Amino acid sequence: MRVSSRQDIPEARRIVVKVGSSSISGENAHQIKTLVEALAEAHCRGTEVVLVSSGAMATGFPYINLTSRPTDLPTLQAAAAVGQSRLMVRYQELLDHSNIVAGQVLLTSGDFENDSTRSNAALAMEKLLELRVLPIVNENDTVATQEIRFGDNDHLAALVAKLVNADVLVLLSDVDGIYTKPPTEPGAERIELVPFGHLLDHVEFGSIGSAGVGSGGAGTKAAAAQFAAESGTAVLITNAALVASALRGDNVGTWFDAASE
Repeated sequence: MRVSSRQDIPEARRIVVKVGSSSISGENAHQIKTLVEALAEAHCRGTEVVLVSSGAMATGFPYINLTSRPTDLPTLQAAAAVGQSRLMVRYQELLDHSNIVAGQVLLTSGDFENDSTRSNAALAMEKLLELRVLPIVNENDTVATQEIRFGDNDHLAALVAKLVNADVLVLLSDVDGIYTKPPTEPGAERIELVPFGHLLDHVEFGSIGSAGVGSGGAGTKAAAAQFAAESGTAVLITNAALVASALRGDNVGTWFDAASE
């Protein structure tokens, strides 16, 4: 079905949800349970759900004795290698409560640029969804170079939404949507609706996530939302703490209309 508003989300056939590192690590680590419960609720009502999850690097930091994000690529890749498996275990343990099986999918930007690997990825995702597995997608950080990395998973999520022909893409953030200026500044107002083709040239974007472990901010989310909308997928940007409300179709976040068919 065509999803034309937030209220249509519970009826969507296929949804991609993206969560960033700062929303599920550090002081927000408890939100991973809230996220999984919301995904399970949508999955159990028949919706096909794909999760694009950052957080492997941040999860791996304490296991290699890091207290902050390093700047060199090899150390970041080492943290991702350690953290990815632990992050997947955490997701699966929570999904077990709803008898849902997760499947790990690791991708690089090169996988989307090559026709063969892109087609194979699409076929694998279709089969996982057909089997009622919940795919959990992340960037394959251990093989990506600095030059070809996505840098943030917002763009990856938009590419995945296009790959699987999703009805809706939900981008989870530290704040409830896109604001006219950084939400901590006086006079900032939440933008409820972005009509298709609107450039948001009046918006003053802020910095990256509050926890300091992510690499994306409001600007990257808006760019990813506009890319997905151009591909025919409607987008909602909202706070990770409000994910259950978002997937129930409540009036939260910023809605991006998709291109008309």
